[in-house]
Amino acid sequence: MARSNSGAIVTALTAAALGAVGFLAYQASASAPAIAAKPRPSASAGEHHRQEKPGGAGRTSRHAIPENSGTGLRVVYALGEKRVWLVGADGRAARSYRVTPSKVSPAPGQYTVTGRSALIPGSDGVPVENVVRFASVDGVVVGFSAAVDGSKPDPVSQKKTGGIREERADGKAMWAFAAIGTKVVVVA
Repeated sequence: MARSNSGAIVTALTAAALGAVGFLAYQASASAPAIAAKPRPSASAGEHHRQEKPGGAGRTSRHAIPENSGTGLRVVYALGEKRVWLVGADGRAARSYRVTPSKVSPAPGQYTVTGRSALIPGSDGVPVENVVRFASVDGVVVGFSAAVDGSKPDPVSQKKTGGIREERADGKAMWAFAAIGTKVVVVA
């Protein structure tokens, strides 16, 4: 009888250990960096995405990563195209999407993410989430954010704001991608 009980205990402990290892493996895969994941399309309908290889070779798309945007892991913001690319260390665009610029825009150049806020009032008074700040122009802080209510900045407002508005899904992707110290390259 003692053998039956000890066999059942060993079987139960083995099953518990295997369950714990499986759970930990699941947690590890769920917390992997977003850039390692397969690129997902933007929530914006009709957007074209590009998977770019280092050196510019890749599938053709009308939204290629700007050539003058540097190398390595970075966020690229093209002022003229009103577009953002989240570029991995391998030089591939993990995501690309349109944004609504603010009244105040940073000059072309290289910046770094200096601050992040999960949820705050925007400079226009609208609650915004997934705020990623990277520049300051004449005392106006500039960064990417998504309005909680999905709204865009008032185009006729004369208030100087620095919030570059994203769709909520894009804001979540930016939040997962751009930690403090991440390079942000602004191009014309």
